[in-house]
Amino acid sequence: MKLINNQNIMIVGLGLMGGSYAKALKRLDFHIAAIDKNPDSIEYALNHGIIDEGYTQPDETALKKSDIIIFGLYPGIFKKWIAENQHMFKSGAIITDVTGVKSCIVYDIQSVLREDVKFIAAHPMAGREVYGVQNSTEKMFRDANFIVVPTDKNTGEEIEWCKELGRLLGFINVTVLSPEEHDRMIGFVSQLTHCIAVALMTCSDNTHLADYTADSFRDLTRIANINEVMWSELFLLNKEPLLADIDRFMNELQTIRNLLENDDREGLKAKMRLSTERRAAFNKR
Repeated sequence: MKLINNQNIMIVGLGLMGGSYAKALKRLDFHIAAIDKNPDSIEYALNHGIIDEGYTQPDETALKKSDIIIFGLYPGIFKKWIAENQHMFKSGAIITDVTGVKSCIVYDIQSVLREDVKFIAAHPMAGREVYGVQNSTEKMFRDANFIVVPTDKNTGEEIEWCKELGRLLGFINVTVLSPEEHDRMIGFVSQLTHCIAVALMTCSDNTHLADYTADSFRDLTRIANINEVMWSELFLLNKEPLLADIDRFMNELQTIRNLLENDDREGLKAKMRLSTERRAAFNKR
């Protein structure tokens, strides 16, 4: 199982991530088709050479010749799409995804998927605070992480295939986690951070904050410009790990509050030193 550039790739869901995949893979001379219900997205991608062919509905002829299918859909829609359209997949096709939660998705899809089609899950840890194929760029994959998320139904060959996909897309670091490990990690490094950013923007009703802030507030709230449909679904699908992370964060914030209330300068300094020490690992990257 190898990625070779005479293969046909179908992207289902031509948004920011799907469009960015298309741009990265088309530069490597893969034939790229796409399905998206928004005709404007398909038209834009065709006019700008992002894809070679496009459809607003599942097309059996196009799917039958697709060696690889990449899904850029919301979790619930993804599962429904597989159930309704997998009969059109090419025998021997391999499918993957960009979905932000895994435990509630991967096992369900693998349990209903045809035996002659394989699903190896992945999560590109990249994004922007804008949406749609019009804002897509493969540049966001540079210096970013790519997580392959196999189950015991995936072979070593399939895992290596997905790791190679991440490298071809331009990700600097490719790792492998189980669905459960992935969801615990993503609850902390992604979903909790979005909760914090939202809370920062909603805890004050001062409408003039933009007139006073410096880079620190802008950096902390960059991701507060949020797609409420997608992120509310992701939060609820990963509810238990995210609740645990919120509780842990609130406890740590309470500890810092107590140090402040008690005028504990040394305690505050110790927390700051620990923070600086742990952040240094990111600076090296």
